[in-house]
Amino acid sequence: MPLPLESVPNVSEGRDPETIAALASAFGERARLLDVHTDPDHNRSVFTLVASDAELVEALLAGIACARERIDLRRHAGAHPRVGALDICPLVPVVPEDMGRAKAAALVLAERVGELGLPVFLYGELAPGRGPAFFRRGGPEELQRRLDAGELVPDFGPAALDPAAGCVLVGARPPLVAFNVNLRGTLETAREIAAVVRETGGGFPGVRALGLELPSVGLVQVSMNIEDWRAAPVHEVVARIAAEAEARGTEVAGSELVGLVPAGAVVAAAAPALHLPALDPSSVLELRLLDA
Repeated sequence: MPLPLESVPNVSEGRDPETIAALASAFGERARLLDVHTDPDHNRSVFTLVASDAELVEALLAGIACARERIDLRRHAGAHPRVGALDICPLVPVVPEDMGRAKAAALVLAERVGELGLPVFLYGELAPGRGPAFFRRGGPEELQRRLDAGELVPDFGPAALDPAAGCVLVGARPPLVAFNVNLRGTLETAREIAAVVRETGGGFPGVRALGLELPSVGLVQVSMNIEDWRAAPVHEVVARIAAEAEARGTEVAGSELVGLVPAGAVVAAAAPALHLPALDPSSVLELRLLDA
């Protein structure tokens, strides 16, 4: 029996409980909703769901319709960059050999979203070299300018962003670790450290990082996607952030996992804490039983 596919849609709402509940209901009617992570400072919620290929597409379409109905980007304010009410919609294979399934389902989803009248841009495995940041820089206004100038053309749907709902970024990608490290310090410090650890600044391979402000708790944050936790072990990234913070006269105030994490990433991080030279999932009882 084939494994389900996973999706981790990111929605531009993290403050209105009624909207978040409506989104969870929309996603959960056709798929199994595993997790909801909400951040009022980011004004963003991350949903984790699994289902068969066809059911997952239907669940995501329901969530996109709900977001379009309830979220207006013209009134949106939050620390996290965004270009859509339902901003990004990655389809994720649970095992690497199912990447072809994830890509095929993502293309079906993208075409159907375009038929709803929302522009769709492909990223990740469907558009190598293009990630969400490629489209988000400058926000919806800058993205529309690039469309008007002919610099970009949507892969599906109209060439104009929806005034309220923007567009949808649809991709296929392997599992990643979304991880935030909170700091006592200034926004400038968070941005400096984010620049040091992300790949484009010469830091860890596959790490995307932003420096953001968290007004509700009086902290700043290095917000990250660790796209390859084998090449950039989470504990090593956190240790580097802590060292950079100390060098700037500040400290780590805590960390935050966004959504769910691959078991292998947790096992790898446990090895140094246990003073083991190495540790892999085959050493974990429950994971060994699942394999069997």
